[in-house]
Amino acid sequence: MGSRSWWLCALAAVALAGCAPLSVKRIQRADAVIAASVDRRQDCHAADACAQPSPFLDQARAALAQADEQHPHNAATLLEVGEDALVARINLIRAARKSIDIQTYIWAGDDAGLLVLDELVNAARRGVKVRILADQLGSLNDPKLLSRLARASVNLEIRLYNPTFDKAKNNFAEYTASVLCCFKRFNQRMHNKLFLVDDEVGITGGRNYEDRYYDWDPQLDFLDRDALIAGTAAHQMAASFDLFWDHPRAVPLTHLKDANARILDHPRDARPWVAPVYGDPARVARVQAQAEDPAFLREHFTDASLQVGRVDYFYDLPSKTRAVHGRDARELTRDLMLLLRGAQHEVVLQTPYLVLTKRAGEIFESLQKKNPPVHVLVSTNSLASTDAMGVYALSYKHRKKFLVDYGFDLHELKPHPLDAPLMIANYLALTGENAAASMGGRHGVVPIKPEDFGPRVSLHAKSLVVDGEVAMVGSHNFDPRSANYNTEAGVIVYDPKFAAEVRASIVAATQPQNAWLIAPRDPIPVIGDVSNVIGSVSRQLPIFDLWPFDYATSYELKPGCDPLPPTDPNFLKCYRSVGDFPEVNLSLTAIITRFITAFGAGVQGIM
Repeated sequence: MGSRSWWLCALAAVALAGCAPLSVKRIQRADAVIAASVDRRQDCHAADACAQPSPFLDQARAALAQADEQHPHNAATLLEVGEDALVARINLIRAARKSIDIQTYIWAGDDAGLLVLDELVNAARRGVKVRILADQLGSLNDPKLLSRLARASVNLEIRLYNPTFDKAKNNFAEYTASVLCCFKRFNQRMHNKLFLVDDEVGITGGRNYEDRYYDWDPQLDFLDRDALIAGTAAHQMAASFDLFWDHPRAVPLTHLKDANARILDHPRDARPWVAPVYGDPARVARVQAQAEDPAFLREHFTDASLQVGRVDYFYDLPSKTRAVHGRDARELTRDLMLLLRGAQHEVVLQTPYLVLTKRAGEIFESLQKKNPPVHVLVSTNSLASTDAMGVYALSYKHRKKFLVDYGFDLHELKPHPLDAPLMIANYLALTGENAAASMGGRHGVVPIKPEDFGPRVSLHAKSLVVDGEVAMVGSHNFDPRSANYNTEAGVIVYDPKFAAEVRASIVAATQPQNAWLIAPRDPIPVIGDVSNVIGSVSRQLPIFDLWPFDYATSYELKPGCDPLPPTDPNFLKCYRSVGDFPEVNLSLTAIITRFITAFGAGVQGIM
């Protein structure tokens, strides 16, 4: 038997073994162990579960008191700064009186992930019902930790969504076998992000539970966005969570083979949950203190909150890839396309992964045929800032289409944007430098070099603003995976002031100090025209795209110049070309990007 045949047989054996269901008897035994060993303490017997004050829940109760079926009412707060978004979550956990429901794609075992887990256990011990639903692919995949969490409190329950072979943790062979035998199911992930307290306040957007989403990672931090909504929209969020929680793909811990085995093999492993040991305890203590500081909460959150009316929480159904609910299973994608199609003068789009569906492309083309054409401002990642090189390569392949057919005003985030002040301040504080003095130099007194910034910044926010009137903040990346495979969620807020805030944040990310402008490269006479023709033909090929000279490249504004559109006659006087992949060494990264651009078109729909 050849080596290839041996590997196929081995993977087939893994698939067959993985598909064998866990016996009902084992599940019942594990449930009995948990019931006998779960921590039943209740630290509070008050009717409000000893909840601490929260301005967000105060906003929600005021909004609900004003609302009726014809007149929804909500308070909306943008969470733009990562660490602030963590403070808001901790405040709400400590203020919960009845319930906390969390839905997420990633839950890591680092400081941010463990801090939120610890706060949730403490809330459960106060008497609050806590439910966590996390996608298995990137969350809580330590059976030992899950065994402890299963017994941490009688009020805490965790389920993992769509686990591969009904396990919390898989090895490489199991993942490979799952892709080969059951790709359609394996490829459908729950990408929703929802944080819901007392069915009155909800947070949704791009953030998962990992250091890099809260400006705490020393290597890479995400520029992300959440919307905190207090009021009637929270009822829609509650209905969505229950739908996913009750779905067969949401699997309880005792039904997972490895977690089940850990529970049964260690029936007396019922150590009480204790506070985690953090990598940076001072940072954790600071955030915990801020979560209880009324002045901090007022200054960073509620002073900037907006009173809005209609807010819709849109979400895909958990059966999305099975299509048993028809087009309604893709509710968020449907409504985003309707918003885009109705644009009259401006679309402002921010997405980390600029790979569009055919349907979205047709809509953008139609917007350019309007009289006058709709201005489309797009903020996305550069190769230097992205966390997904393969996806960027597919975006790079279609630059000419973006600029010519879709009319995009396209900007790619720099890995060290100058207007990421809190990330810079946090880094300088960690290194013991004078953050205030260094920040003062940001405008020219003491120039900051890229190497002074600390962690690389990557765009992760997903937002859309149409005609300055309506804004969407959510988990949808506007790409084929979000449209066709993953379940997604987000809020659409029908309020010009809220839309203006989201728009201003996106526009800030496109400014010259933060992003490179993508525009047609300065053509060489005759040769340049020939190159463009060959490049256009090459880009149209379904798989192969071998022409190395792209239609467009990256530009940086020269000192002393004001921003200009590429169509301005003085554009090249004020902008200098910085190449296709600025701040990326022409090494393996660039080579792989070129390779995927040339040969990766066939995987565009699943990346």
